[in-house]
Amino acid sequence: MTTGVLASIDPSVLAEGVNLMWVAVVCFLIFFMHAGFAMLEAGQVRAKNVANQLTKNLLTWSVGVLVYFLVGFGIEGVAGGGGFSSAAALGDGSWVNSWLFGAVFAMTAATIVSGAVAGRAKLRAYVGYTIALSAVIYPVVAGVTWGGGFLGGAGLGFTDFAGGMIVHGVGGIAGLTAAYVIGPRMDRYAGDGSTNVIPGHSMTFAVLGTLVLAFGWYGFNVGTTATVFSVTEGGELALGGYAAVGRVSLATTLGMAAGGVGAALASLYLSKKVDTLYVANGLLAGLVGVTGIADLVTWWGAILVALVCGLQLPLVFDFVSDRMKIDDVCAVFPVHGSAGVIGVLALPFVHVDGFSTSLLVSQVIGVAVITVWTVAATAAVFGAFKAIGQARVTPEHERDGLDVSEHGVETYPEFGKPSVTTDGGRVVDTTTDSPRADGGEEAGADIKMVTAVVRPDKLGAIKQALAEVNAPSLTVTNVSGRGSQPAKTGQWRGEEFTVDLHQKVKIEVVVADIPADEVADAIADAAKTGEPGDGKVFVMPVEDALQVRTGTTGPEAV
Repeated sequence: MTTGVLASIDPSVLAEGVNLMWVAVVCFLIFFMHAGFAMLEAGQVRAKNVANQLTKNLLTWSVGVLVYFLVGFGIEGVAGGGGFSSAAALGDGSWVNSWLFGAVFAMTAATIVSGAVAGRAKLRAYVGYTIALSAVIYPVVAGVTWGGGFLGGAGLGFTDFAGGMIVHGVGGIAGLTAAYVIGPRMDRYAGDGSTNVIPGHSMTFAVLGTLVLAFGWYGFNVGTTATVFSVTEGGELALGGYAAVGRVSLATTLGMAAGGVGAALASLYLSKKVDTLYVANGLLAGLVGVTGIADLVTWWGAILVALVCGLQLPLVFDFVSDRMKIDDVCAVFPVHGSAGVIGVLALPFVHVDGFSTSLLVSQVIGVAVITVWTVAATAAVFGAFKAIGQARVTPEHERDGLDVSEHGVETYPEFGKPSVTTDGGRVVDTTTDSPRADGGEEAGADIKMVTAVVRPDKLGAIKQALAEVNAPSLTVTNVSGRGSQPAKTGQWRGEEFTVDLHQKVKIEVVVADIPADEVADAIADAAKTGEPGDGKVFVMPVEDALQVRTGTTGPEAV
């Protein structure tokens, strides 16, 4: 029965159905990588620029896909030696395995650039560049390589399996070029030329984004084995590109692992510590390194190439940042640019068929042509925006943050605003625990304010102590400052920086019928640890008070 059913199935129909389903699933996986890029980049920027970074990622896809559909796909055909063929003219099947498959790769190249110019680029400039990249810059590269142009297999013989250079190299080199043209963030470099470290706001987001990207990368690499089945001349089913799926999967897995190890070792050598963000970035650099060679690399070659890509990450980033003075915020060049170049140039040395001089020549020429085109085109676009004063935001807007200036929103609206921590202290029933009427006049003033700046972890004990002296009402604000507490040394992507503003809470208690000195003593006793940084308590007279609800003034209002 089963044999009869299978015999009645047209092998070409079965092959086409399975292949289309495979490519569709792969495209969905690659699309999910945009969530990884969003989290990775958002974690590496300041809190005041997070919404801007997320918006750029959303618009990269929204604007870029439309442009690639209407224009870019056709330009890719022209660059490949054919005519302009609109994606709208394709059939249902080709919309999946031709246009959509190309679109998700194109959008990956586009979104890489956003991390390099974070924190100072105008949204209109970035969107303008996204249009240019989706319409022309990336399609030309894809056309002259994968599309049958002069660099590809039918011409020079340049080989790039899944876009180590064509996608990631282009994105990384474009990001470096854009960051150079647009200039560094305001606080990145001091007047004497030294580098100031600007930490991102969330290591958690950055690592989560890394792991999401690594998951999606299986779609990126393994998915490029785009045909599961093929049909032989005899009408029988056979494995198509999927015949290489084992090698590609292995190289992808070994690559991400070796890249993380390489970056960890380099970080340990440079700073005597294993930097978390370098490990995350190194894992991605390892993936980029094997992306262009995954179908033809030996297992040991995949490890070696990815290890080198991880090792070079801190060195290249330091060179770009400290020597070239290019503010590549999310390290897109060492992660995508230089790692992509290293990977495709290494192929002749780690090829399963052994070393090939002709392949090395092809790879070098291909990298050179793609680099020159990407640098020139990117510089032209951002240079044009810079010439008309539209490349970056004003100093005032950059200082305030792009979330507010570009979008009118705050990603974290409660940051820096008063907040009460519900972390203890007994609940006071004001009907039975009413404040004592024995205080203000003894202290020499009707109303006084007791202000304390203390360690955040002491807030619960202070609330309890205030309740015990019948002064349960208080205002709490999250603040930062410095006093006698020693500065600390932090590290962000291997670079040390000084933390001399410590997180504190400011407690304000206004009293009229309770001795201010008792309130001050209660706070001091509860906050004391005996170490520098315990804080200070201040007692100040208050001229008057007004109760909003009743209009009562003076001590009774308190």
